[in-house]
Parts: sequence; C-alpha cells; structure tokens
Amino acid sequence: MDRRGFIAGSGAVLLNGGLYTANNSAPSAEPDDVITAAYYFGNFHVDPRNEEAHGVGWTEWNLVKAATPRFPGHDQPKVPQWGYGDESRPEVFEKKIAAARQHGVDALLFDWYWYEDGPFLNGALYNGYLKAANVKDVRFALMWANHDWIDMHPAKMQSPGKIQFHGGISRKAFDTMCERVVELFQQPSYLKLNGKPYFSIYELFRFVEGIGGLKQAVEALDAFREKARAAGFPSIHINAVTWGVKLLPGEAQVTNLPQLLRELAIDSATSYVWIHHAQLAHTATTEYGDVRHKYETYRDGASADLGCMYFPNVTVGWDATPRTCQTDNFRVGGYPFTSVVVNNSPQAFEEALRSARQFALGRLPPGNRLVTLNSWNEWTEGSYLEPDTEHGSAYLEVIHSVFKSSSKRTEAGNREVAGPEAPSKYRKVGMSANVKPERIDVSQNTVFGELQLIRC
Repeated sequence: MDRRGFIAGSGAVLLNGGLYTANNSAPSAEPDDVITAAYYFGNFHVDPRNEEAHGVGWTEWNLVKAATPRFPGHDQPKVPQWGYGDESRPEVFEKKIAAARQHGVDALLFDWYWYEDGPFLNGALYNGYLKAANVKDVRFALMWANHDWIDMHPAKMQSPGKIQFHGGISRKAFDTMCERVVELFQQPSYLKLNGKPYFSIYELFRFVEGIGGLKQAVEALDAFREKARAAGFPSIHINAVTWGVKLLPGEAQVTNLPQLLRELAIDSATSYVWIHHAQLAHTATTEYGDVRHKYETYRDGASADLGCMYFPNVTVGWDATPRTCQTDNFRVGGYPFTSVVVNNSPQAFEEALRSARQFALGRLPPGNRLVTLNSWNEWTEGSYLEPDTEHGSAYLEVIHSVFKSSSKRTEAGNREVAGPEAPSKYRKVGMSANVKPERIDVSQNTVFGELQLIRC
C-alpha cells in the first residue's frame, strides 16, 4: 500500500447516499474458537480519487500486470487465477466469500480509509462485500488505515512520493467517521468479540497527532464508545496495530507505546505484517524463516511489553517490487525498493499458522482468540491468499487444514470454488521454480544491467 507502515435500525447502513439492509444472520462462533481474520486491501476497483491521480479506469491491477523480474531469478509477474476482477461487483466478491468460508477464513479485516474530506476506497466493502448474496458466510471488521496516502504507484528510486491525503484528521472529521462506523457495526455480519464490535487503528500516533494531542484523543475515543453504547453494544473492542520497524516514508515511531495504549484504554494489539518486526536484508532476498523467527520473538513477548492482549499474525510473504518504477534499475533501498522474502511456501505458511494457533489457544482467553493474516489480496506487496496460477488455492487449503477443528463450517460454506486443484506439492514463491535463490547483493551502490521494462 502506499502505504501503511512504511510501509484506514439494526442491519442498515448508508451506502453512497442510499440505504442498504442486510437481513442475513452472521455465522456464529464458539467461545473456544480461534478466529482467523485476513486483512483486505480494497484498491482493485475504480475510485474517483485514483482516477484523478492516475487516469480513467486505473486500479492497482495495473501495477500487478506491469510487474517484471527485477533481478535474476525473481518470480514476477504474479497472475491471479480468478483474473483481474472488479472487487466492487457483488458477483466478484461472492467468489471471494465462498473461498474464504470453504477454507476456514472466518473474517475479512478491511483496510478502511477515511480522511479529513471523507472516505476513500470504500467500493470493495460497500458495493462488493455488503451486497454479495452470501455476505452472511464470512464476517468483516474495519481497520482504520489512517496512514498518509503517498503516491507511489509506481515509485521512482530517488523521488520521494507526494503525500496525496494526510492520515491525521480533526475531531469533527473523526466524529463524522464514527457515525458511519457505528452504522457498520450494526451489520449482522460485523465481527464482535464478547459482544463488542472489533475496530482496529493502524497508526495510533497519527490519530493522536491529528486530533490535537493525548487528552483530545482520549475524549474522542470515549465519545466513540458512547456512540456504540447508544446503538445497543456493550462498548467497542478497540485494537491497535503495532510495529517496531518503520516502513512507509513519513512514519514515526511511538517512544512509549505501552503508556499510550493504557491512556487510550486500548483493548488489544496485533500486527499488520511480519516485516514491521523484522529488518529485511540489505540484499535482494531475505529468507522467510529468518523473518518468521524475528517476528515470533517479538510476538512471544508482546503482551507483557505492551500491557494488553496481543493477537498473533501470520504473513504469507513480501515482495513490493510491483510498486517500483519498472524502468529503474533495481537496488535495495527505501520502500518499495525492499528485499524480497523468499522460500515462503504453503508448507512454511502452514507451520507458521500452527504456531499462531497454539499461541492463541495458550495465551488468549476464550472469546478473544484471534489470528490476523496478511493478507487476502496484497498482490503488489507479495502477500496474498487469493489463488494464483502458480500455487492455485494451496495457501487457503493449509488454513483449513490448521483451523478446521476450531471453527464451525456450514454445508453452504463448503461449496466448491471454480478453479484447478491446488498443487499436490509445495513450491516456492518469490523466485522462479527453475532458479535456486541466491543472496544477491543489491546495496545502494550496486545496480543490475539494463532490462527491457515497461516504462513509467
């Protein structure tokens, strides 16, 4: 994403000025269930802000299609098995919901954007998911992606991206946003933990900064909770995304995060992606196992360090090169010119899932056992569960293998999804299957030879 961290009557909700009502009941969960929730990045449909910046009809699929190998052995482009679908169409989203339900993904955590002048990238949720015929089969929640939106679609090596929309918003804008959020809480399929709607904030420091300071932030969140109580909920389960490694340009690092979490009465913390807790190599590739080890070291001490519940995260991979200008010779630098995570496979992902499930069962109380997944569809950051032409649905199938015993599945949720069978053997992602990954030095002073690439 351009992006975050380096990198936002019962059953009724206002959709683009109209009223949409969902009467279906949400899937239920037993208190001992481990809930799997995959982040969803909704930039694969046409949005007026993107059209103004990039031209009529632009979506992030443009970058996926234009991706090329950036160094020897680099496996790009990635090709979606379902094609380059418009996620704002209900029939397209119905396939996503069916696949999620079939394979054990219980909820989608939408990267939900709301800036000072209003919403951005809401078509996937409002027009795709909420209008899908099978919306009841998979729950949803919001992660307010309140980071600065920076134009890096694609990014030039030596040109800092322009900030298009600032993540910090005023109290007036925040109150308006909260009214819309509480309307969404009333959707039957909204994810709740012990009766409280789950709402995650991506950048706490940005929220505090924009609203005018800690005292003002406390007051704003208290008012938000009161709005939820007035709508009939016991309160809100407010989650904070935390990290230790800055990713996006302009990110700041909170110096006393435990105190901030305590002052804001944050209920839990989680992570968006492993590399927020693991410095990538200064070479073209970084081993998946190395990143996992660094992340799990952070995970195991996070609750004690932060002073609140911590929900474990499992990340599919990392390859942000589709967001780089394909005519620039590639060298490792700032986002998105980052090292590519390699030797991430469905088998390695499965092992990480089992570790996260054991953590949730052993460290989290019943009713609050959640595992976040990065991600359902981060195609331009190389971390997606959606089927591609290399692995089919293998990543989804290992989620079912690990979590099927801890989550109820309905007969409707087990419907087949069109597409070829998943490979019987696991293969690597991130590098060509015919090339053994090498640790290639691509430091700031080294570039590869000229390549015939699509021009920016």
